[in-house]
Amino acid sequence: MTTKRALDVVLSGLGLVLSAPLSVAIALAIKIEDGGPVFYAQGRVGEGGRAFDALKFRSMIPDAERGVGPVQAVERDPRVTRVGTLLRATALDELPQLWNIFRGDMSVVGPRALRPEEIEVDANGARVPLHAIPGFPERTSVPPGLTGIAQIYAPRDVSRRQKFRFDLLYIRRRSLLLDLRLILVSFWITLRGAWEARERKF
Repeated sequence: MTTKRALDVVLSGLGLVLSAPLSVAIALAIKIEDGGPVFYAQGRVGEGGRAFDALKFRSMIPDAERGVGPVQAVERDPRVTRVGTLLRATALDELPQLWNIFRGDMSVVGPRALRPEEIEVDANGARVPLHAIPGFPERTSVPPGLTGIAQIYAPRDVSRRQKFRFDLLYIRRRSLLLDLRLILVSFWITLRGAWEARERKF
């Protein structure tokens, strides 16, 4: 087992145990708000192009993609619930992905796990599949992460092409020290509730 994988197992295992009471509270809040499902599973692309289901606490209305397809949430997205607004600001909607990390689907730090069918609308209004954007194949050379350089430093509304550049920078420079730094910064952003900030998160 590599040092990175060992760190993933330890952190995700501790996280699952320590966050159990909080997870129960979140589940109750979601259920009380609209009675819909607590969890939401999304197909994602992992290391080597392997598909897996990423678990999340549901932060949008049920059937949020009906009629629009797999598009990224926008500012003041009407599909986001009241509980979901808080969850997304603190990234607590992604807490169940600790199980994905423990299983080995993901790492704590790495490029964001993307959906294989996700599309981006470019400046001309054209719908571009993510796998057609330069840098997509290189991103699958490492496990996707819960947090990473792009998640922290890239402004939320920049194009995927620009975000992929941040991911490629991480792949070139990845190290245990860099991972630990990004994890600490991520905790700070969570405490500030700044994950949904459109520009700087800290």
